[in-house]
Amino acid sequence: MKEFVLITGQSGAGKSQAAGILEDMGFFCVDNLPTELLDGFTELCQAAEGKYDRVALVSDIRGRRDIGALAEHIRKLKESVSLRVLFLEATDAVILNRYKETRHLHPLDPTGNDLPGAIRREKAALAPLRALADETVDTSELNWSSLKLRLGRIFLPETKDSLYLHVCSFGYKNGLPAGADLVMDVRFLPNPFYVPELKPLTGLDPAVRDYVCAFPATAEFLEKMKDMLAFLLPRYLAEGKSSLLLAVGCTGGKHRSVVMAERLTVILRELGYTADCVHRELR
Repeated sequence: MKEFVLITGQSGAGKSQAAGILEDMGFFCVDNLPTELLDGFTELCQAAEGKYDRVALVSDIRGRRDIGALAEHIRKLKESVSLRVLFLEATDAVILNRYKETRHLHPLDPTGNDLPGAIRREKAALAPLRALADETVDTSELNWSSLKLRLGRIFLPETKDSLYLHVCSFGYKNGLPAGADLVMDVRFLPNPFYVPELKPLTGLDPAVRDYVCAFPATAEFLEKMKDMLAFLLPRYLAEGKSSLLLAVGCTGGKHRSVVMAERLTVILRELGYTADCVHRELR
């Protein structure tokens, strides 16, 4: 049976990256295919024996303001072909920052004068497509490798029975990571920030790691966390949970939380799970 995936979602949420990742997985990818060509294209793919068995199409707000009509078209298409809708999104702040970094223009802000308003308008306009999504992925805290693991969890058959784990260190002064499932506060540990020679370093530096790990409370905390995760994760999996975001926080997000997030990622892998780690405040 032919497999079709429609990649859609917010501008700046990573649709092009997702298409590239699916292409690496063996999908034939087409970006920004006009709505009126969807039917003919899927019929062509179905008629091609042995070709185009897995197809990913990127379709979004570019060039089509009537998202309601596109959503209705997709709804009807789902009745005739095996089609899954992948919707990518991110927080307004993350989208805003990505556009500022790339200096690209948002499709709803061609003059570049009202990016926050364009982000809000697009989110509202995309609501009918989001309602059709089979998979919704928030990319706010995902880098490329994290997104690849997440999409592999969804689209690679051999990973269907696994639980994908994403560990993210953060600073409480900047707020919680979006979509966090479990939040671990490690501010009870002594803070390297107040050690002059450690203050300019990060938790990725051996000196900071050794300092944080030298305290008995660190080892005890990690051992208790290992026991708790060994208890929780199989039960999340049994309930159908496919991914989990573990957020590890300290005050600034540069020392203690980084060390502990790295250590917890190792523990998760030792428990047999697929896990990756990113550090929000070190980007």
